[in-house]
Amino acid sequence: MVHKTTNISPFEVVYGFNPHTSLDLLPLPNPQEFVHKEEVTKADFVRQLHERIKDQIQKQIEKYIKHNSKGKREIIF
Repeated sequence: MVHKTTNISPFEVVYGFNPHTSLDLLPLPNPQEFVHKEEVTKADFVRQLHERIKDQIQKQIEKYIKHNSKGKREIIF
């Protein structure tokens, strides 16, 4: 299940990958031994993933603000 704001699943936000089956959850990789395809440690990979997610959330918030404020006039008292 992909979250609308982040465009990735909540599981992927936490662990950095999506399991294909429930059997994929049994041997969760040891964080010290896991190296991503680009030879980046899992901690660095997840840190970069979280930065991308923060940027995506900020863009989505700005989109919501722009959409919700369309057609509204500023009221000055």
